[in-house]
Amino acid sequence: MESGDRGAAAGRGAGSGGGVPPTGGPSATGDGGAGFGDAGFGVPPPPSRAPSVGPPPDGAALRSAGAALLNLSGLGLGYALVGRWGRAVVCWAATGSLVWAALPADPDGVPEGVLVGYLLVLVAAAVDGARIARRSALGGAWRPVVAVGLGVVLLAVPAGGAAVYGSARDEARERMLLERLADGDERVEAAGRQPYDAAKGTYAQALRVYRALAEDHPGSRAAKLVPDRLEAYYRSVSAPYEQKRHCEAVAPLTHLRTLPESVDRKLLGELASWPDEPLAESLYACGVSRLGGVGGGGAELGELLRTFPGSASARQVGPAVEERITAQVAALKGDEPCAATEVLRGLGTTAAQLPDERVRKLGAEAGKRVVDGVYACGVDQFEDGKFAEARTTLTGFARAYRDDGRVRRARDIATAAEIAADRPAAGKRLPPAKRPGGPRMELVISNDAPNTVEVLYTGPVTGTVSLKACAGCERYRASEGSRRACRASGRDYPKARLRLPAGEYHFLYKHGTGATARVDSYSSGTRVQPGYTYTSCTYVIERSPFDLDLPQLPDPIQPVLSPWGAGSYR
Repeated sequence: MESGDRGAAAGRGAGSGGGVPPTGGPSATGDGGAGFGDAGFGVPPPPSRAPSVGPPPDGAALRSAGAALLNLSGLGLGYALVGRWGRAVVCWAATGSLVWAALPADPDGVPEGVLVGYLLVLVAAAVDGARIARRSALGGAWRPVVAVGLGVVLLAVPAGGAAVYGSARDEARERMLLERLADGDERVEAAGRQPYDAAKGTYAQALRVYRALAEDHPGSRAAKLVPDRLEAYYRSVSAPYEQKRHCEAVAPLTHLRTLPESVDRKLLGELASWPDEPLAESLYACGVSRLGGVGGGGAELGELLRTFPGSASARQVGPAVEERITAQVAALKGDEPCAATEVLRGLGTTAAQLPDERVRKLGAEAGKRVVDGVYACGVDQFEDGKFAEARTTLTGFARAYRDDGRVRRARDIATAAEIAADRPAAGKRLPPAKRPGGPRMELVISNDAPNTVEVLYTGPVTGTVSLKACAGCERYRASEGSRRACRASGRDYPKARLRLPAGEYHFLYKHGTGATARVDSYSSGTRVQPGYTYTSCTYVIERSPFDLDLPQLPDPIQPVLSPWGAGSYR
């Protein structure tokens, strides 16, 4: 027994690699041999995991570094190296989840929470892999070295993936910005098909897109295209100017001129100052086209003179206004003096308001010539048979221009026009400008009406007379008016005496104070001949309130000589 124990001890000391025989096994003196298998002595299997106590196997640091590096690659190869396949699957699942979340590349990139979570998984896998590999013996001294080298190489996988993904993300961002640019282009195109007032909002949206691309993403491909898009924007907004629709062009060109207040001048370049000349030209063309008409052109020309006082367009304002005034003064002698007068009046008003001393003087000159135009207009209206308009025009002339030498004649024509409105024969010709010479006949007009009467007459001479109401006079029945009017003995009838040259006359009797709405004014006519004295009596007859067919006077506008019979009825 003693020799057997020694043999076992010697065997262990020799380091032959055999294990200690189990207690109670076959005797070492059996076949005297050293065969382990046949004698019942076997090599025990390797441990399933590294021992948790005692010193780690040789090369632990290198193994740990290799496993850690392999796990940091995100491929779980550090776990595969040490045979921890379950943990390797977890790494693969984490990497697959990241790839699933990241692809396709989005302009905003992977959500920050996903990245932080994945990095924590990689760090944990590296630490855990290093810990396990430290106590795991790898066959062959070369394997830890290869693991470290492979780990270093495979670190390029996440780094390269990040670079590739960053490039894809940048490209996605570029595509997104180009889509925004295209959206702005579509808005400009849509706005160009509408009037500017309706399209202002759409233009503003497109401009915000261009400005945001240039200011927020200055290095992008889309930002580099913005200058070209701004040129297209300017062309679209200023289209009315290119089409010579100058009045429509004023508002959009004004908008373009104010853009440097909200858009960087460096971005606009030469576009910043381009609208000045087109705007000045449009203000001039629009203002001149409206001179004397609706709007008058004063707003546009005034803006031109204030904003671009030294421009070529501003220098043309004075000559253009003067030319238009001269043309309208000449038109006062044409076929449409009334229209020419209105244009001339508008020209004078516009010129008087412009911020240019020379132009204001032209306005004052135009105002003086309007006086001629009003008179010429009233005369023309009379000659055209527009008697009511002629009366209004010439009556207004006489009131407005009391110091004008034509006031008396204007009143005569207005009187003749009022008569002619009721008796067109009175408007066949203008009243004579000069009073005729020769003998004059007396016409005595008496008023037998209980109201005042104004008598208008025109012929070789024109004028008006007024008769007071007849105190105590009454209205007559139709059957007795011609017999009783102006015949009451002892009654003092209001009278007017006219001395008239011979010729054909037309009269209008207008019942004034004391007359009711049912008393009619009436007109009549007669020829005054030399050698006669004429009388006329005006009175009122009652008309049946039931409109019965009662006997009427003979036509009251047919005068008779000495005495005249003249009547009115109600």
